[in-house]
Amino acid sequence: MTDPTTTVLADDLGFPEAPRWHGGRLWFSDFHDRVVRRMPAAGGPEVVLELDDSPSGLGWLPDGDLLVVSMVRRALLRVGERGTRVHADLSAATRFRANDLVVDTAGRAYVSSFGFDLESGAEPVATDLVRVDPDGSVSVAAPDVVFPNGMVLGPDGRTLVVAETYGARLTAFDVAADGSLSGRRVFAELPGVAPDGICLDAEGQVWVATARTPEVLRVRDGGEVTARVAVGSGSLSYACALGGDDGRTLFVCTAPSWRPGPRAGRIEAAQVEVPAA
Repeated sequence: MTDPTTTVLADDLGFPEAPRWHGGRLWFSDFHDRVVRRMPAAGGPEVVLELDDSPSGLGWLPDGDLLVVSMVRRALLRVGERGTRVHADLSAATRFRANDLVVDTAGRAYVSSFGFDLESGAEPVATDLVRVDPDGSVSVAAPDVVFPNGMVLGPDGRTLVVAETYGARLTAFDVAADGSLSGRRVFAELPGVAPDGICLDAEGQVWVATARTPEVLRVRDGGEVTARVAVGSGSLSYACALGGDDGRTLFVCTAPSWRPGPRAGRIEAAQVEVPAA
């Protein structure tokens, strides 16, 4: 596979995160600006939701309602015809900020969190991956994960892959019919990498935003890196999604740093050979 390069689709963003291709559009959170944005077919990003907190992970319930992680509040919000309301309070099951999520076809959400005070420079501490059932009930899906971050579910919903940012690995779980996780195993060891947002392609390989380097990696089960995409000068990659009309556009959220600073967040994109799962 030839390694592609990106072009910039949007810039002057705070810090774009959690890109999702949904309904023929790219959706993403901008957590420094405290908004959720959507990219229309033509033109720049438009604001579709304003919050009084930093948003992160995005997903959709079977009825079409949007789920949004409210990071500092440590809550899962539900946005639909009834407005914006709390779907689940995550504060008793998380420490420090809540982060990303993935939603299965039954409406169960798996939610990640920091687990330690990243902003103050604390040493990494393992935490729990949390599951929120469709009724809003919260439980521990998996213990002892080191900064669980981006997640993907296989097309059949039977495998969950989690990026452990400070564990430098992707970890896979078997998913039972009731949403419980078992069979924990290493999908890929990624020494020197801080895996952040991830997405899955039709060959079962995972695209990984690296957080500390200006590239996105395509990784096979077992850890082999099969492709790389370089992002624009001065930026690091923090999250990615496959989408577009044919599923072959790799969208990448980039910025010089995750910390507040100059408005230099961007959405970049590259064409890849294998479409989304």
